[in-house]
Amino acid sequence: MIVPMKKVSLIIMGDKKSETLRKLRKLGILHVEIAEGSGKKLEELKEKVSLLETAAFTVTDKKKKINAVDADAAEAFAVSEDILALTEEKKKLLDERTVLTAEIDRLSGWGEVDPAEIKSLADKGYDISLYEVPDSVYKSLDESVKTLCIGKTKSSVKFMVLTKSDDDEDKEPDSLKNFCIKLPESSTAELKKRVDSINSRIEEIDAKLGSYAAYSDSIGKAVKVCEKDIEFETYATGMSDEALNEKNVSVSYFTGYIETENVDRLKVAAKENSWGLVVEDPTEEDNVPTKLKNNKFVSLIYPLTDFLGTVPGYFEYDISGWFLGFILIFFGIIFGDGAYGLLITAGAAALIIKSLISKKEVSPAFLLVGLFGLSTILWGTLTCTWCGLPAEQIPVWLQKLSIPVISNVYADKIWYPFWTNGQAGLTTAQNLQIFCFSLALVQLVVAHIKAAVRNRKSIKLLGDIGSALQLIGVFYVVLSFVVNAEVFSFGLVLGGVPVGIVSLALVGVGFVLSFVFSNYNGSVIKSVIESLKNIVSVLLGVVNVFSDIVSYIRLWAVGLAGAAISATVNELAGPLLGNFMFMILAIVLLVFGHGLNMILNVLSVIVHGIRLNTLEFSSHLDMSWSGHKFKPFKETN
Repeated sequence: MIVPMKKVSLIIMGDKKSETLRKLRKLGILHVEIAEGSGKKLEELKEKVSLLETAAFTVTDKKKKINAVDADAAEAFAVSEDILALTEEKKKLLDERTVLTAEIDRLSGWGEVDPAEIKSLADKGYDISLYEVPDSVYKSLDESVKTLCIGKTKSSVKFMVLTKSDDDEDKEPDSLKNFCIKLPESSTAELKKRVDSINSRIEEIDAKLGSYAAYSDSIGKAVKVCEKDIEFETYATGMSDEALNEKNVSVSYFTGYIETENVDRLKVAAKENSWGLVVEDPTEEDNVPTKLKNNKFVSLIYPLTDFLGTVPGYFEYDISGWFLGFILIFFGIIFGDGAYGLLITAGAAALIIKSLISKKEVSPAFLLVGLFGLSTILWGTLTCTWCGLPAEQIPVWLQKLSIPVISNVYADKIWYPFWTNGQAGLTTAQNLQIFCFSLALVQLVVAHIKAAVRNRKSIKLLGDIGSALQLIGVFYVVLSFVVNAEVFSFGLVLGGVPVGIVSLALVGVGFVLSFVFSNYNGSVIKSVIESLKNIVSVLLGVVNVFSDIVSYIRLWAVGLAGAAISATVNELAGPLLGNFMFMILAIVLLVFGHGLNMILNVLSVIVHGIRLNTLEFSSHLDMSWSGHKFKPFKETN
């Protein structure tokens, strides 16, 4: 359920902001609606958090099995500053090493080069220049050019040219000007020594950063402390102020939301501290936060919805229970393989047992994964799907546990409904499609029943009933068009009831009811006019109902694809298992293939299974998931 909220407005004296906020934080029951603050202190706190987070990220990948240091926020901040300083120093050293290494590589073919020695010769009247030229250029040099060859390759020649500084005729030939090698600022020996020094310093920095990994948890705690300070400062500087007179006397005020059950506690605090307090019911124009409250079983869905970031609006529906129930079914169908379910359940059980042994609270996520595994085992049992093996290779007792009409054991059998008199039948695949479409009908009708219950005091509920009737009618149309037109013909009569005609009638009646009453807000005429304004969308609504039901076939299709991948992996590895030499390769192939298939199935659950809950189901509920979580202002969250 969505916990009922009250909107409150609090009025305080302008000079009591900090004092009031401290008392409200200690009380810990009010969600404050102040999104922005200002001021130098707030900016400093944000910069501090940025520094701490950067430091935490820097040492995270260096975290090893070392004893954690329990440091206070001040020490954690000092460590973070040192981490960033070391990181910046390392970055500069790496850049310098790159430049030096490139310079050493450039001169590698010249042996040891010392510009100081060359300069000393220049002081004595002799100029030495280094060149690297194509072989053809070297051969074309005049014999008067004095060269000393250093080395040759197939395409180039390295050589030195010695000239006298005071001899105008003994100068560098013009043909060599573009091939002169620039001398380094330091000798190659000094460059290498500097690189060694840089490497040594980088090792020291890495060691120091590694030791700071022990502060990782403390830095994380410091971030939370700063975030609480930011929250406090945001509220303190973001309040609206109103001057009362020219003597700098002012009042401050803000709005917030509180659980209805805690209103009396806030009233007592307001009376004790002389706060002005206004309590009222929120309206749909208000940005009311949402708090969900369910039993322990339904609450198992919260890790998934938190991961997705989906929060229903305060005036929407809490579908946690339905979400959990249907996602378990969808997960089982998409994974589809009982052996996969056993692996998932075993993994979840191991994590649960580990938590119990270490006397830690069992994470709801572990329990949810365990339920996913059990759901997959159940579906694998019902359809006799185990590790992609052919049905005949599965033990007989497992075959007997399956349901014949959807079991792989009877994949080639044709099932003849009693009304066809053996003239038309259904395959196992078609039976699975019918099951998926039936899930669609149940889930989407539930959506309109919930809407009808909400509108039970208004004739608008007739519009919801009309939508449900359309779903039932279109369901039969889907069975006829998609599954089997002979078995589900529009001329079918059962017990004197013309099923096909009735289904079309339900679509028509449902459309009329929806057209007339779906926009009802006190006037039927206005409702009809509103529908006429959106006549194209209203007409397309019937098509959307058809497509929404058909979209559930994705469950069968994705499950079928996963089964095909499993079977293919088995076929590839099977021949190798008969040869001892290739047995290890076969095992690797099986583990990799089935592991990859499970990963793809997880993605399929996210893309397809969750979509059916958050899109198809939610759209029929007219939910937009526009909510945000209720976060009371308190000491620790």
